[in-house]
Amino acid sequence: MAKEFGLDFRINKQMTGMNRVLMIVCFVVLLSFAVGIGIIYVSNSRLSDILPRFEKALDSRNYDQALDIYRDIHARVVSESPDMEKSISKEKEVLFAMEDVVDERVTSIEYLLRYERYTPSTDDKAFLEQMKELTGSSLSIWLDQLSKEFLLGTIEKPTLQFIFEQIGDYSNVVASSVPLKKEIDNIEIARGGVQEAEKLFLDKDYIAAAEKFEIVMSGTQGFVYQYAESRLSDLKLEMYDPIMEQCDHMLDTFKYYTAEEVLSKMASIFPDDLKIQSKLLEATSNTMLVEEYTGTIEVICVKPIIADTDLAFSEDASSTIDSYYLTKNEFRKILESLYAKNYVLVDALSIVDVSNSTFLLGKTLMVPQGKKPLIIVLEDFNYSAYQKGNGLCSRIVFNDQGYVCGEYTNAAGQTVVSRNAEAIGILDAFVEENPDFSFNGAKGVITLSGYETIFGYITNSDQIDDRNEALSAVGLPAVNPTAEEIITNVENVTAIINVLKDTGWTFGSSTYGYINANDSDMETIQNDTQKWLDQVLPLTGQVHVLVYPNGNFIKGSDDRAIYLKNKGFRVFFGVGPSPYYTFGDNYLYFDRAVLNGDTLRNLDYSRLFQASVVYDTTRIKGLND
Repeated sequence: MAKEFGLDFRINKQMTGMNRVLMIVCFVVLLSFAVGIGIIYVSNSRLSDILPRFEKALDSRNYDQALDIYRDIHARVVSESPDMEKSISKEKEVLFAMEDVVDERVTSIEYLLRYERYTPSTDDKAFLEQMKELTGSSLSIWLDQLSKEFLLGTIEKPTLQFIFEQIGDYSNVVASSVPLKKEIDNIEIARGGVQEAEKLFLDKDYIAAAEKFEIVMSGTQGFVYQYAESRLSDLKLEMYDPIMEQCDHMLDTFKYYTAEEVLSKMASIFPDDLKIQSKLLEATSNTMLVEEYTGTIEVICVKPIIADTDLAFSEDASSTIDSYYLTKNEFRKILESLYAKNYVLVDALSIVDVSNSTFLLGKTLMVPQGKKPLIIVLEDFNYSAYQKGNGLCSRIVFNDQGYVCGEYTNAAGQTVVSRNAEAIGILDAFVEENPDFSFNGAKGVITLSGYETIFGYITNSDQIDDRNEALSAVGLPAVNPTAEEIITNVENVTAIINVLKDTGWTFGSSTYGYINANDSDMETIQNDTQKWLDQVLPLTGQVHVLVYPNGNFIKGSDDRAIYLKNKGFRVFFGVGPSPYYTFGDNYLYFDRAVLNGDTLRNLDYSRLFQASVVYDTTRIKGLND
């Protein structure tokens, strides 16, 4: 038992020692915590007293004391290492609070100076000057900002000069204000150019803005130069990606001449950029020297193309198909002949300026050296019901690759979608193979009426009755699209039009009802035109071209022609086998050479192609019949 008691005694003694150690450790921790809390309490109590003392010093106009209070806290904040930032959070709160108090009064005085021509009182002057860097920094920044405003036209010179006269000689701003005051006259001289550059920047006319800023910089120094240099730097950051994306798209759509012009300017703005240099080389590799052209301008016109000659020239086919249309092979061979004869596609609006609605201005037509201008008109691409089953397309669609194609039913009853089925796709593909056949990506003019459909789609309920009447005439069942289906049709047609416009095609009117304009009275012209403007224009966007059906044009001095001009049509196409155009009163008139089976057989177009070479031998009639 004694041993047992002895053992127990030793254990209890050992445990007592351990308890003492634990008690000592706990005491030290508690003491440290209490000291820390005490220090924080004392510190916070002292800090909580600083802002009231600072405000009291300001209220009693003891600005030296207020500045000392501010500087003491500021020194503690800036001297602390970054990893100890949390430990001075309270000091920073107090510092910011003091700055807010001062800024509020400074802002109030600045407002009075600017908008009420306030002459600072003795106390305001003492406050602004004796608070040294606390007010001097705000005032210097304000004067710099006012100078920028003067440069940008949001403050006038007398007001700016008044402000400089009132506070410009304060000891805490004089170092920055004196150089600025000397710049006022230079700023006044440069403000027009700077404001023009800023407007171009705002309008995202980036290259013109950059060029204007560079002009400003070349004629200035000091404040204006630094401002323009800074804005040019901002501009470069903003402009690079969108301009380069535009250039990539220009190159993809064969607008090489525009791309060359833009990339040359970009190379000047970014002289060391290798990507720009590479793109510029791609553009210049596909351009030629251009020259002014003053001769005749060829215009050829085709209707939708015969895609399936087996159907078009079968025993059951209408002879009008043979008479009014080209086959796909004929159109392709005509393009080949025109290309070999150095014709180049140009935009129909490239020789006119339609920006003024009251008069039309001519523009110099520029073409690559050795080339002759050519305009192609694709007429009335609406796809009437009578074309169905006759070897022509029934509508325009996108294929799986996103190309604009014709869709038709062949002799075997199969639905065929092909670029080679319609003139649009044939010409698109030909330009891809021969980019120099197009001047700056130009393709041709596609004209639309509104009768029955547009591109084979009913896009307005007003078309349904006309469509069904035409379907009935050729023994086909009626259609009755729902409102939702018409909306889908509008979306499809709009998508097709947008792609075509983006890839060099322009649009025109063939009147709404494909009418004989010359034989129509004013009321008929007005009603027909208004329907076109209401139903077709929303899909195409603004157009200036009107192609008179069958060449039945109205003379430019006729009241009906004046009405059409007032509705935005400024470029008119009639019919004639020889190239001819003339300017009239606020309009431009072209003759167009219509190409079809009859004209291949009966007219001499040897200046453009040899009929014997292009003529499709599968036609009903031979070339010499």
